[in-house]
Amino acid sequence: MRAIELVLRGEHIALDALLKSTGLASSGGAAKAMVADGLVQVDGRDELRKTCKIRAGQVVKVGDARVRVLAGPLDAHAAERP
Repeated sequence: MRAIELVLRGEHIALDALLKSTGLASSGGAAKAMVADGLVQVDGRDELRKTCKIRAGQVVKVGDARVRVLAGPLDAHAAERP
């Protein structure tokens, strides 16, 4: 199984964007088609929402590839928010 780790730049990433940014899909359209065709699982369950928000700690699986999503560094303004 191919293991990929993706570090988030914010709080979440859309599922189709994750597939494209990790190279599992060649384009956004291809990513959306993969999801619509039922080829993608999130945390062990089939996911059919193309822009599902993926957060740190979740695992996305496509074929023989497994993407583990990691929390990134906090942005400079995060400490200022209530």
